Amino acid sequence: YLGVMPAYSAADDALTTKLVTFYEHKKDSCVPSHLATILLFDPRNGSLKAILDGSVITAKRTAAVSAIATKFLMPAFAEVLCILGAGVQAYSHYDIFTELFTFKEVRIWNRTKERAVKFANSVNGPVHVCSSAQEAVTGADVIITVTMATTPILFGDWVKPGAHINAVGASRPDWRELDDELMKNSVLFVDSREAALTESGDVILSGAEIFAELGEVVKGMKPALPEKTTVFKSLGMAVEDTVAAKFVYDSWSAGN
Repeated sequence: YLGVMPAYSAADDALTTKLVTFYEHKKDSCVPSHLATILLFDPRNGSLKAILDGSVITAKRTAAVSAIATKFLMPAFAEVLCILGAGVQAYSHYDIFTELFTFKEVRIWNRTKERAVKFANSVNGPVHVCSSAQEAVTGADVIITVTMATTPILFGDWVKPGAHINAVGASRPDWRELDDELMKNSVLFVDSREAALTESGDVILSGAEIFAELGEVVKGMKPALPEKTTVFKSLGMAVEDTVAAKFVYDSWSAGN
């Protein structure tokens, strides 16, 4: 699968295209399932200014958006963080979530337990490896799903009332991470309504109603409702790559 994500930001004076390849590896591979490259152009004349590692930027900007959603939507006294999945996004989410928030316990589950153990041994803080997704989720205040699942791996009857879920995987219209019960009984936030209704199997197949875009919450146009069970469905937007790439380029230019 080859995706092309062009975007222009007048506010940032930035024009980019991200090229991303996706391969569903049937066996564990040393090559990530997603690889990306970002081309940064000069908006004035279209000349190429830089080629950037899109995989790093994708990992960091995706985790950053999840962190913003969590800042607004998580319960007031969140103590337990749960991560389902142990790939690249698990690492980037762990890094920013443990930097910005204080959790008393971090749990992880992965379909292949060896990868979860490797994750726990690689990160800086203590992580409890769980033998099942249900064990990891039970009692968690903040849940992050960053899996390659095509059918639900997170079920509503496992989830603590008032918890916040960042659903990052299942980026195709026929893929799921969350079951109907969780989708329909939570307040649903998305990064883009248009994208969610055409690309997210969790949203499309459950028929769940979208309450707000995250941007509407950040701008004060819609309430966050952290006292309720909330789901943020993240698909990613090209403009996030554009802003991040321009930030990296400007920082690099200033250093030179």
